Amino acid sequence: MKFILSGAFLFLVYFLPAQDAKSKLDHWLIKNSSKLGGRAVLLIYGKGKLLYHNSVNEVSGRQKRIAKIVGKRTGKLISTDDLDANSKIAIASCSKWYTAALAMTFVEENAFALEDSIGSFLPNMSAHGKGGIKIWQCLSHLTGIKSPGIQEDLKVFKNFQTMDEALDHIAALPMEGEPGKTFHYSNIGLQLIAAIIEKISKKNFATVFSERIAIPLGLQNTDWGEGKVVLAAGGARSTANDYLKFLTMILNKGMSNGIKILSDKSIQEMQIDRIGESVQVKYAPAEAGKWGYGFGEWVMKDATANSGPNGVSSPGLFGSFPWVDHKNKYCAILTTLNLNSKDRHQLYTELKGLVDDLVLVE
Repeated sequence: MKFILSGAFLFLVYFLPAQDAKSKLDHWLIKNSSKLGGRAVLLIYGKGKLLYHNSVNEVSGRQKRIAKIVGKRTGKLISTDDLDANSKIAIASCSKWYTAALAMTFVEENAFALEDSIGSFLPNMSAHGKGGIKIWQCLSHLTGIKSPGIQEDLKVFKNFQTMDEALDHIAALPMEGEPGKTFHYSNIGLQLIAAIIEKISKKNFATVFSERIAIPLGLQNTDWGEGKVVLAAGGARSTANDYLKFLTMILNKGMSNGIKILSDKSIQEMQIDRIGESVQVKYAPAEAGKWGYGFGEWVMKDATANSGPNGVSSPGLFGSFPWVDHKNKYCAILTTLNLNSKDRHQLYTELKGLVDDLVLVE
């Protein structure tokens, strides 16, 4: 009888808190479904297993009508189908993390160094006085080049037929500050990295990504769209399941299924905040709050304390929110399709807090 009672007690101690934490996440997804665009998928991985998997699909009649209107205006069908963990969707700036990781594989094999000047690889940038910009500055939005705005830039990039056309466009843009001391979140720096990767490898960017990242990680439903020129900062399409594999690799210090994709040193380098006190921030999206920035990823900080980073992330324009928490040893991704960015930073902060609680009691 004592054994039975002890077993019941242990069940209550260990199982019920985890169930309560999961119920809170379920409730959060339902409560915020409209703010997430009516559809969302949340996956959480830690302690060697999938800790949580849920989705909500509650697209309202109004959202469906808006999708039809946008579809007519753009000439493209805007799907309002249910999302699940295998739904391939545009992940926008979540792509930046993919591109930065790919760049670090070239650094590791000494194809280029973080301190190399881009003019060594892209003569056109030197011809326009921008050849001295460093590789690391491209990876952290510190090129000093003035971007016309992310959405406006997206429209321009869609019309390019070759990477050289994209380079000509970037080379002609004005400077707005000193490289390394001027932060402007944009598509520019990572597009320059993509151009350098293509020059070195003599292959298109999508092929190189597939060889070095997608195939080793088993990302079977990830691609870079159908455009003739890859948008390295925001053009990837992926699934929650695929992106979680990538995050798990980052969490596991570059290892995936016994294969070393990145070195621990590279991952640490990517996660150093490059926005110091001497850096002038020209533009950062509101959803990033006061976070810092590394290579292709935001360094998540507690705005109310100086306790250091509590995770790294690379949210996308359509609301998808992937992150890795090395302190609590887990990773997670929320995938959505929603352009309304109101209250996103608060939503991300709330969600991460609930996930932290789950991981602690799981």
